[in-house]
Amino acid sequence: MKKRILTGDRPTGKLHLGHYLGSLANRIRLQNEWELCVLVADYHTLTTKPEESNLLAERIHGMVLDYLAAGIDPEVSHIYVQSQLPQTAVLTLLFSMITQVPRLERIPTLKDILRVQKIQEASLGLLGYPVLQSADILIVRAQLVPVGKDQESHIELTREIARRFNHMYGREVFPEAAALIGEVRTLVGTDGTEKMSKSLDNCIYLSDSPAEVERRVKGMYTDPTRLRATDPGHVEGNPTFDYHDAFNDDKAEVADLKERYVAGRVGDVEVKKKLAAAINRFLEPMRERRAKYEQRPGFVREVLAAGAEHARQLGQETIDMAHDAMGMSYQF
Repeated sequence: MKKRILTGDRPTGKLHLGHYLGSLANRIRLQNEWELCVLVADYHTLTTKPEESNLLAERIHGMVLDYLAAGIDPEVSHIYVQSQLPQTAVLTLLFSMITQVPRLERIPTLKDILRVQKIQEASLGLLGYPVLQSADILIVRAQLVPVGKDQESHIELTREIARRFNHMYGREVFPEAAALIGEVRTLVGTDGTEKMSKSLDNCIYLSDSPAEVERRVKGMYTDPTRLRATDPGHVEGNPTFDYHDAFNDDKAEVADLKERYVAGRVGDVEVKKKLAAAINRFLEPMRERRAKYEQRPGFVREVLAAGAEHARQLGQETIDMAHDAMGMSYQF
């Protein structure tokens, strides 16, 4: 049997090219090697934006459609919404009984979240969200979790919780999930800032039309030191060439553009025109898959229902195993 891998996202809006490079491409590659469980983490959005719960249904639908269009195959992967797996809440409660508050306060990302989200004091849910994350992983007994370097401390907590539970109750109920920390490529925003951000509207979305891609590329930040097309330009730190490197499948064309750009023999207009064409070539198979799925009303709902059913079966097995180890399999 294939080993199980858990991955997922908070449904905060449409997915963009940065998401593809950062996680989707890896999931698509892994789904034929592992049993891939993809979590739509709606409860996790409530840890920082509980007032936006009314937006979740639309965001979930859009994000799952992005998954399918990108190439996650519902025939081999299981996509499900976190809140549709009630066993996760039970396991979170059990884990909260064996996790100390000072340990959670030492999680490095907590202070970052408070600062970035401008939150004065952490709610109980925010403080405990690494415990919920541990329950997400262990409710399906995942053995591998692909994460960025900043999330490594969360996986270590998950391993600690699994060890503590197994030792305390004398049963190997939970695996010690390993973190898969690969080379995660980050993509600068179209405005030249550090990375793509929906709030800054500096993204190219997987669902953008050809015309929208052309519009966004046309407005991209390039080399601010270059005033004329005949001026020698800089390739390093130039977002247009970062995107060419990532998405232009014609490597000879990219090499030629770089050579001429540095020599002052090509203008930004041509560089951007060829970039827009390259991105549209890259996105075209996704547009075809999206159109196919959009022609099937209710298909996203069917995919999520099947994913939830699979996850609930795994989750109930896990809760039964945990209760049995704890001596809580009551028969009254």
